[in-house]
Amino acid sequence: MMYFAVFLVLFVLELFYFKIADRFNIIDKPNHRSAHTDITLRGGGIIFPIAFLFFMGYEFFFKGYRFSLDNSLEPNFWIFGAGLLTICIISFIDDMMDLSTKIRLIFHFISVTLLLFFLNAFQLLPWWGIPVCYVLIIGILNAYNFMDGINGMSGIYSLVVLSSLLYINQCVVEFVNHDFIIYPILASVVFLFFNFRKKAKCFLGDIGSMGIAFWIITLLSLLMFKTGQIKWVLFLMVYGAETILTIIERLRLKENIFDAHRRHLYQLFANDKKISHLLVSSLYGLIQLLINVIVIMSNWSDLISFLVILLPTVILYLVVKDKVKKTILNS
Repeated sequence: MMYFAVFLVLFVLELFYFKIADRFNIIDKPNHRSAHTDITLRGGGIIFPIAFLFFMGYEFFFKGYRFSLDNSLEPNFWIFGAGLLTICIISFIDDMMDLSTKIRLIFHFISVTLLLFFLNAFQLLPWWGIPVCYVLIIGILNAYNFMDGINGMSGIYSLVVLSSLLYINQCVVEFVNHDFIIYPILASVVFLFFNFRKKAKCFLGDIGSMGIAFWIITLLSLLMFKTGQIKWVLFLMVYGAETILTIIERLRLKENIFDAHRRHLYQLFANDKKISHLLVSSLYGLIQLLINVIVIMSNWSDLISFLVILLPTVILYLVVKDKVKKTILNS
């Protein structure tokens, strides 16, 4: 009953945000690389930082959670919240006005630093693991942003990943407060109600793609520290493979990887093949769900998991993309 009440409040607040976005012209205008043709409200992903504030309110008022900077309370959700709100605020500003890459990266660095403090990574990891974490986390954050290009894509994908993590927390190994997974799920469902449609009411915006990516990265990191296994990063296999392979393709073509483009496979499906956004988004989510099931149900080591899942996924992606590009050229 409590979760249903939270869902309703989040739903109403999303509607309230729409009025604000409309009043202050926070919109997404179609351009040459867009997969949509209508002006649409941007920043619907503001529901994710709001969901976190609701989570903390419930923890504080009903469960007696107290602010603490020492190690007496683990994990310290306030530190996570500081990182989440930092990256969401700078991303929301970027939604309203184009910020320089340097400014964005500075705040991304601050947010990731707070995340690593939350994970106690500075004590748990060797010195060389810290710079690797910065590169990987900032890379994943931006990959999530790159992949948020058609209706339903990141909403469905996030729901698949979060649901998989919820199952693990309930049935495999408890690695975090149960509600810390449920609240972003509720926010995802609210967002999808307005986004998973032929003509979306709103888009995530940078605040949404960065916010939910930050939350998911945190959950995956907690799971990896708890189990001592890194195979859980395969929960981001589809997004990761497409982003990395597309960057490699653009480098091979000597393109500026920071410029806007339409080379992602999902963009070819939606823009050139004119396949329904909702169908493409659902297919991406379904493939990731299949990978998640394999990772969860198998008892393979990290190495075997990566070999069995990574190689076929990469090969399948390359084959499909090559065929799609050939059909586009021949049409």
